[in-house]
Amino acid sequence: MSGRTLRLPGSVAEIEAAPRGRRVAACFDLDGTLIAGYSIRYLGQERLRNRELNLSELARTVAVAVGAGLGRADFEDLLKVGAEAWKGRVHEDLEEMGQRVFQRKIEPLIYPEVRELVRAHQRQGHAVVLSSSATSYQVEPVARYLGIEHVLCNRFTVKDGVLTGEVERPVLWGKGKADAVQQFASDLHVDLGQTYFYADGDEDLALMYLVGHPRPVNPGKRLAKVAANRGWPVLRFTSRGAGGLGSTVKNVAGMASLVPLLAFGAAKAVVKRDKRVAINTITKHWIDFTFALNGVKLNVVGRENVWKQRPAVFIFNHRNNFDAFMAARLVERDFTGVAKKELEKNLMMGPLGKLADVAFIDRADSASAVASLHPIEELAKKGISIMVAPEGTRLDTTEVGQFKKGAFRMAMAAGIPIVPIVIRNAELVAARDAAAVNPGTVDMAVLPPISVADWTLDDLEPRIEGVRQLFIDTLRNWPDSPTRA
Repeated sequence: MSGRTLRLPGSVAEIEAAPRGRRVAACFDLDGTLIAGYSIRYLGQERLRNRELNLSELARTVAVAVGAGLGRADFEDLLKVGAEAWKGRVHEDLEEMGQRVFQRKIEPLIYPEVRELVRAHQRQGHAVVLSSSATSYQVEPVARYLGIEHVLCNRFTVKDGVLTGEVERPVLWGKGKADAVQQFASDLHVDLGQTYFYADGDEDLALMYLVGHPRPVNPGKRLAKVAANRGWPVLRFTSRGAGGLGSTVKNVAGMASLVPLLAFGAAKAVVKRDKRVAINTITKHWIDFTFALNGVKLNVVGRENVWKQRPAVFIFNHRNNFDAFMAARLVERDFTGVAKKELEKNLMMGPLGKLADVAFIDRADSASAVASLHPIEELAKKGISIMVAPEGTRLDTTEVGQFKKGAFRMAMAAGIPIVPIVIRNAELVAARDAAAVNPGTVDMAVLPPISVADWTLDDLEPRIEGVRQLFIDTLRNWPDSPTRA
């Protein structure tokens, strides 16, 4: 039995083996559990940007926080500060602000590993609950995005659509959160003995003691100690939250490595009188260095299919800013690609793309996009492979988007095969729009070349859908025997 099918505590396989139905509940905390970091930080940033946070409120918040540390105040006092600051605000306006902050800042912080646990519980028909001490303005946008039906959180009192400056009782914190979940379980006839609780905070111990399946996620010091003593499985995730000085240093080092590689590649190109030698040298060594620096590893199945027929049109499913480099590392040499027009102005990707004869296309202008592909087709006829993401845009999901026709038309025009590169979990190392990458292992499968010799424009759409289905089938039933890159 492979590691991916073991029913380890805290795994999707464990959930899939659990009893089905709403007698089982799964409670998820928000900050530090579903997302990396704390949502209040981004709510505060939004208020600062809108000049809504004054010095008086800031001073009171600091004073209460210090008092809490000295045992003279508690979490409820912090909530009161926020409620009083928003007294008189329109509830609907604050809901819109919460949704805006979620879309801009919070969504990329959702741990994909925890998202898969949520989905596994939903597939089992469990009563999934987002139980958090944060406010509804932080919690409800996350619940909507993940399709979580039940929300237990702190709320500010609203009268006639306007906040009154009061906090609804009871306050959910520590024992208060445990009491709220107990009441929820009673109302829905949930069996707490079969219930799962995922959380990171020491204050969540009260609820951990109540459920049959406590699952500390990135736990605090005290919670981790109790978990060790009681044998609770601890889940630790690092796929989100890259940033700070460490990431900046790595980014600078990665960029700096391009300088000697450009010089080395240029020297080889002069000797060989072929600019492709420079491109091949730069691509391979720079990607290797950057991934090694950031702890990114590739598990590859079907690597031999990369070389069975060259040139080819290599297509890959698009998840983030780094999966194109993963695919490029496999294709390795003698290739060009297609990228969106906006990247042509990027200080790094623009010059490198032009050196590699990349076609920068304007997706909003179909006629212009088609014309931009003609030089690529001519290169393919001369032995240069093409790399394309046929979905056309990044999708931070486990699904496969609709394929556009461009890649397949180029294969037909050049008379070369299609080679699918299926990427399973690139979201584990970076979110959709992330500028930094986290350590992790990404699974990749290279499928056998697909001939387009007998394809016609009349049957193009079903042919493309057939290739897309190969991606879907491969993601559902992953092949064995990976090799490490």
